[in-house]
Amino acid sequence: SKGGRSMAQQVSDSELTLMKILWSAGGSAKYAAIMEELAKSGNTWQKNTVITLLSRLADKGMLKTSKAGRRNEYIALVTEADYQSAQARTLVRKLYSGSAKGLVATLIQGEMLSEEEYRELKRFWESGGKEP
Repeated sequence: SKGGRSMAQQVSDSELTLMKILWSAGGSAKYAAIMEELAKSGNTWQKNTVITLLSRLADKGMLKTSKAGRRNEYIALVTEADYQSAQARTLVRKLYSGSAKGLVATLIQGEMLSEEEYRELKRFWESGGKEP
């Protein structure tokens, strides 16, 4: 996706929290539903904060706003998979000089990848990238 890499880098943790809500809701949610999800996770952001973050995400091309009657609906323009892919590419480029092998080695050495996950990934790899 065009501009995906740089755009992915600019998303703050707070903005990402809101994107995750949209993604888990299937890509779109009304303002009230977003506030409800935030409250469920113990988040106490004020209305102004949330509106500001949502408009920043719109400016960055991550989401668009659509009027649903008098209420706003927020629609993700970037999928979670595309975002993860762009972030992973950036990480590999920045920290591992473009070598994904270095990243995998770090995960194994740091015991961040369990043997079970390793076996699942191996099956995934051998199946040509079809979900295990």
